[in-house]
Amino acid sequence: MSDQNQTQTPPQPDATAATATTSTENANGPTFPPPQSSSPTSKIPVRPPRKIRKLSSDNSDIKSSKRKIVSPSVKALVPKIIARSLSCEGEIDIALRHLRDSDPLLAHLIDVHQPPTFDTFHTPFLALTKSILYQQLAYKAGTSIYSRFVALCGGESGVLPDTVLALNPNQLRQIGVSGRKASYLHDLARKYQNGILSDSAIVNMDDKSLFTMLTMVNGIGSWSVHMFMIFSLHRPDVLPIGDLGIRKGVQLLYGLEDLPRPSQMEQLCEKWRPYRSVASWYLWRFVESKGAPSTAVVVANGSSLQQQQPEQQQLQQQEQQQHQQQFLDPLNSILNLGACAWGQ
Repeated sequence: MSDQNQTQTPPQPDATAATATTSTENANGPTFPPPQSSSPTSKIPVRPPRKIRKLSSDNSDIKSSKRKIVSPSVKALVPKIIARSLSCEGEIDIALRHLRDSDPLLAHLIDVHQPPTFDTFHTPFLALTKSILYQQLAYKAGTSIYSRFVALCGGESGVLPDTVLALNPNQLRQIGVSGRKASYLHDLARKYQNGILSDSAIVNMDDKSLFTMLTMVNGIGSWSVHMFMIFSLHRPDVLPIGDLGIRKGVQLLYGLEDLPRPSQMEQLCEKWRPYRSVASWYLWRFVESKGAPSTAVVVANGSSLQQQQPEQQQLQQQEQQQHQQQFLDPLNSILNLGACAWGQ
């Protein structure tokens, strides 16, 4: 009985003996490639995980990346300061108090002359168009040409970029507009039509940007821009350093031997900020009281040009040699004492 059990259930071969037998067979007989191993160690990637590289990044890189994220939010917190227009209620009174406290010599002029008024309102395109039409003309001649131009456009409300571009040089010449001025008007209208300029953009530009953009228009120089900013946009802090009337006023006010240079003007008038436009008004009044025609003095009254005296004629000749073109202010319709260099 025991023998039968042994035959039916042979003993399991020893694992060690089986391995040895296999080795002996490979040594004596042909060799075969080893079977594919299913060991999990063959699936371990050679490169370290990406997370390990992230953990090894330098702390300085992390700090610099944080700085890059924080800096834009800091810049966004800086507020934009917009100056109040001189036509705002009470702004002239504030300006006069500031100028009185800042400059005793100017305070005397404020006591002698009436305060300025800034109550003329035109669209920027209309005002700039009027500025071009009045260049180098006396008040009466400029008014006559401007009236015919407005009638040709169908009224002041019709003075628009498309309307101006529709007028050819011959039509403009028939109403007294020169060929050069016609090209200036068309250049202004094209810049409006192309979107380079617009009334809303002009109103919202800061002084520096506005000066840069407007002087890109053919026929509009720095003097015209300064007059436009003061009398049309009512900007409070404009100093027309190229205006001979303003320079003459500073010379008389401070008892200077010679006309101040533009750099001297900036230094002498720095204390008037942020109301240099109002101070300029009183300098024009001051020059007029001395018998010299000024730029913006009799604007509201629509006075004609005064005859220049020999001294002013001599100053005019000096300006012709030193400066570029200056234009007649269309809003004031009076010839600038320094409107002597019409070089463009």
